[in-house]
Parts: sequence; C-alpha cells; structure tokens
Amino acid sequence: MTLGTSFEPVLAAARQGESWAWAVLYRDLAGTIQGYLAGRGSRDAEDATAETFLHVARGLHAFAGNESSFRSWVFVIAHRRLVDERREHARRPVEVPVGASVGEFGRASARGADLDALDAMSPEQVAGTLRGLTDDQREVLMLRIVGDFSVADTARIVGKSEGAVKVTQHRAIETLRRTFRREA
Repeated sequence: MTLGTSFEPVLAAARQGESWAWAVLYRDLAGTIQGYLAGRGSRDAEDATAETFLHVARGLHAFAGNESSFRSWVFVIAHRRLVDERREHARRPVEVPVGASVGEFGRASARGADLDALDAMSPEQVAGTLRGLTDDQREVLMLRIVGDFSVADTARIVGKSEGAVKVTQHRAIETLRRTFRREA
C-alpha cells in the first residue's frame, strides 16, 4: 500500500511526534518489512521489525525524499538490522522460519502471480525452496517480490550494482525453475 498524496502530510506529522501519523507509517510498511526479514531468515522477524522502526524514529528528522525514497530508506535500515542480528548469532545456523506464508506479510497491492504461487505452497515448501537459494538470491527475491522494489531500489538497499541485482535475480529464478521441474 502506498500513501500517495497523503505521504507528505503524514511524514510531517510523524516528525512532529503525532501518534496517528506513526501508526499510518507503521501500518503501511511493517508487514512488508516483517515478511522481508522472515524470508531472509531473521530469528525473530517481529522483534527485528520493531527494532527497524525504532531506528526509523531516531533518524526521521534527517530523512529527505519522496515516498519511494522513504520505503527504500526503511528497507536499508531493516537490512542493517538483519546484518547486525547475523553478526550477533554468527556461531549458530539461521533457518528460514516456516510458521507463515510469505504472502501474508506482503502488501495487498503487490498481489500478483508470484505471491499467489507462494501462497499456494505450504510454509514448509516455501522455506525449503528458499533454502535452495544462496543468501544473495533470497535477499534479492524477497526485496523484489515481497518488498515490491525496483531493480534500482533493490541495488541501493543491498549495496550492489543494478546489473548484479538483475543477474542474481535471474539466477535465483533459474534455480527455482530447476527445483520445480524436479519436483513435478
């Protein structure tokens, strides 16, 4: 869901500390952020989402840009929280959680064949399929499909070139195709 023309007034109110404005921003992005973090193997995606929004609150005064830039900025923060979590738990393996489908976290406006296909799979199938990808492939697919980010925004979030994102996405899709052909 995007806020469109109401984004600027909501952002201004959030900067003034208006709780209703924070609720709007949180409702708009929290599910997508949590889905991204869960799909990337966060040990506690709900906690990591809350931590992301704490950092958003701390840095909101310094943010400048439009709604698209804001979404990218929030995902960069979420990505950094995930990196921090992984550093903290570096000695223990991270498993992709299997408690919920990826689609339930996605934005309703981002519905498409990709999310419908994921929703048709059991949580165990989604987790197993994602485990078959590299970390970079999982991250790019989660940002592109669940986060509904453009190639340019995804590249900015993960700190890679647009070409590298395209190649990673292509390889991930090819890996998934091979996996589905073997299972069919």
